[in-house]
Amino acid sequence: MAELKINGVSVKTPQKFQVGYQTIDADSSGRNANGEMVRDIIAQKVKLEIEWGPLDDATASALLKAIKSVFFTVSYPDAETGTQQTKTFYSGDRTLPSYSWNDKFSAIKWQSFSANFIEK
Repeated sequence: MAELKINGVSVKTPQKFQVGYQTIDADSSGRNANGEMVRDIIAQKVKLEIEWGPLDDATASALLKAIKSVFFTVSYPDAETGTQQTKTFYSGDRTLPSYSWNDKFSAIKWQSFSANFIEK
């Protein structure tokens, strides 16, 4: 079963979930005098682009606290292996646009929550 866990704790199912695979090249990579590409690959890393739908304060707070540390673990469905993977990530910018300032809608305050998790 596909599931998203942060630091071993299941979190709300995201509305959008995208796994990116990044190749990290050394500074020496580039084109040579013949115009051929020369690559010195030093690592392959994963980037998770995640967005949750409308959230109440408690859920938004729990997600923010879960990714507040410099590094944290995430278990996620991985397309390359076809299995759940657990890796160490750090968070990029986190964005939470407000849903409404109207007191009638105080239960749902956040329209969404988006963040990128980049593998350590």
